Amino acid sequence: MSKGDRYVRLVEWSETDACFIGSCPELIFGGCHGSDARAVFSELCEIIDDAIELYEREGRQLPEPMSGREFVNALQGIA
Repeated sequence: MSKGDRYVRLVEWSETDACFIGSCPELIFGGCHGSDARAVFSELCEIIDDAIELYEREGRQLPEPMSGREFVNALQGIA
C-alpha cells in the first residue's frame, strides 16, 4: 500500500463539462478530467503520488486522510 492509497479518490461525470472529473479533496485542489473514467482514475492516481512527493520534498506534513465513512459523513454535514 502506498501513502496515496489512504486518500479518497473521486471520479464522477460532470454534465456541465461533459466529461469525467477526478479529484482528491483531502489532498489537492483541482484534479483532472477526460472522456474515459478509467483513464481519469489512472491520471488521478499519478497526480496524488506527485502531490505526496511534493509535500515530502518541501518538508510539509501530509493532510490526515479520512476513511470512506468519515468522508461521506463530512459531505453530509455540508449538504
